[in-house]
Amino acid sequence: MPTTVKAIAATAADQPLVPTTIERRDVGPHDVRIDIRFAGICHSDIHTARAEWGPVPFPLVVGHEIAGVVAEVGSEVTGFAVGDRVGVGCMVNSCRECEQCTQGNEQYCLRGNTGTYASTDRDGTVTQGGYAQEVVVTEDFVLRIPDGLELDVAAPCCARGSRRTPRCATGASARGPRSPSSAWAGSATWPSRSRTPWAPRSPCSRSR
Repeated sequence: MPTTVKAIAATAADQPLVPTTIERRDVGPHDVRIDIRFAGICHSDIHTARAEWGPVPFPLVVGHEIAGVVAEVGSEVTGFAVGDRVGVGCMVNSCRECEQCTQGNEQYCLRGNTGTYASTDRDGTVTQGGYAQEVVVTEDFVLRIPDGLELDVAAPCCARGSRRTPRCATGASARGPRSPSSAWAGSATWPSRSRTPWAPRSPCSRSR
């Protein structure tokens, strides 16, 4: 059965984020369930929550700079184990059958890649992002966070990561200025704990 977890969602373009609950799918053979510890705030989260880039499937949980710890793995997962420190970026699925996917360019999936939130996944559900307690992601779109890199620092580094682009290795700081080497690592301004308080105050997200 799907698992109900706490989250923070945008309900309308002109409203603050509010606490809610969402369902995460069962862990399949190739899935990884992640206990989210931090989720960076990116400008794309703000633009999406305000519906400034087009229609939004409200209510929506944003957040694509996810860092956490593996809580469960599927029966056929080989690259991760419970307790591993991992990250999830802006993409959580693709067809993995087309020419681009088989060449390791899942972001250019000819059938359309699946974003971490506000996308229609392969099972027809709308993806919900990282401003939540947990997330379930196919192992191909989970990356390992190096030992010695704090999870709150790693969160914004995971923005463009996949198994083929381990951007977390840049070590970019969530609070410090970005260097050229980390320019594509993510554009979060603050790390936000997924536990109480659910999100820091900002023009977009006011949790209380």
